[in-house]
Amino acid sequence: MSESVGTKRIRELNDAFRKDPTRFGRAVVTAGVDARGPDFVVRAMRAVASFADFTEDNDPWGEHDFGAFHCENQKLFWKIDAYEKGSDYSAGAETPDNPATTDRVLTVMLAEEY
Repeated sequence: MSESVGTKRIRELNDAFRKDPTRFGRAVVTAGVDARGPDFVVRAMRAVASFADFTEDNDPWGEHDFGAFHCENQKLFWKIDAYEKGSDYSAGAETPDNPATTDRVLTVMLAEEY
């Protein structure tokens, strides 16, 4: 099955955002991640930025919007959600392949917080 141009563009934007979350939105960490201290947060964010273990199981739509990884023997998840720009993060993006109309949020959490 061929991949749509929109999916390819979403993947490109998600990858760029994951590597620099200030580009198209914001990054947040959960209370459990934050409680482990600033050094842990930095290491976790670096792991998210360099994440490349995408498979059919963890990325069935090919958008690179989710990942699971380990940091200091803790299992963590990261997730990218796309919202309509100016919606106060309350409305999903109608055109997630367009950075002019979409804000992204990267959330990093402990697996146990999911």
